[in-house]
Amino acid sequence: MSQEVLMFKNRRVVRQGDKIIYGNLTDSHIAEISIASKKKVGNIEIADKVDVTLLLSDTSLSKRKRTVKTSKKNGLFSAFDLASVWLTRYCK
Repeated sequence: MSQEVLMFKNRRVVRQGDKIIYGNLTDSHIAEISIASKKKVGNIEIADKVDVTLLLSDTSLSKRKRTVKTSKKNGLFSAFDLASVWLTRYCK
């Protein structure tokens, strides 16, 4: 069975629970988007508060040493917008 890869602005998006990894592991940096809280709108739960972390993609380092920048955003759109700007600046 073939799985379709979710992409946003030519970068991979992988979600597991409330954590989203955005970016290509072959690049120097990736973004981790963590949903901190959700709110209910009608019948649907949507992300309310979101933490965005820019990380070096070198997994041999601890997460603390890999962390380049962090920010808190309201909603996934703002989080992905910021993460996209960071990845464009840092992945050259």
